Amino acid sequence: MEKKIRLSTPLEEEEIRKLQLGDVVYLSGDVYTARDKAHHRIIEYEKRGEEIPIRKGAVIYHCGPLVRRQRSIDRGEWEIVAAGPTTSARMDAVTPAVLEKLRIRAIIGKGGMGIPTRDAMCKYGCVYFAITGGAAVLAATQIKAIKTVYWEDLGMAEAVWHLLLDDFGPLVVCIDANGNSLYEEINEEAKRKVYDLSQSAIAK
Repeated sequence: MEKKIRLSTPLEEEEIRKLQLGDVVYLSGDVYTARDKAHHRIIEYEKRGEEIPIRKGAVIYHCGPLVRRQRSIDRGEWEIVAAGPTTSARMDAVTPAVLEKLRIRAIIGKGGMGIPTRDAMCKYGCVYFAITGGAAVLAATQIKAIKTVYWEDLGMAEAVWHLLLDDFGPLVVCIDANGNSLYEEINEEAKRKVYDLSQSAIAK
């Protein structure tokens, strides 16, 4: 039976390192969306010593939300219509540098990430939470508020949205802070099954 855990930001490295593959997490608190362009800008700004809106130790959500302006400004300027995950592999090349600079504690996305990113997660204390793709509207219902938006010049999908989550999930720990990957385990298991089937066919 999977372990269900409720966490609230800011996340501490100690609690992140306790999470294990397969743990089911529901997250509340602050999260920042960031896709390709935002990651590149983070690195550029850091090199130039410019201010970066994502605070150190934050949670990043690989997401390009669908947003619209509110009819009633009393409820805030923006409303999130859909907030499904972006394929995380798109950010693989720049994620290790972002983890080093900002000490991100968790990444939310889909599809997993490569070995260099996994090594950086292990080094700096970060986990990868997988969220189900294809449920973007449902995910949006678990976003309590939009606090603000940064870097609108990148476009609405590529901008950094500072969101407030309320029991956001279920999120599955698919890469932990100890270098373990659920994707790799499933891959290896699939290879073993294919091998066993081929050996069984040869034996017949």
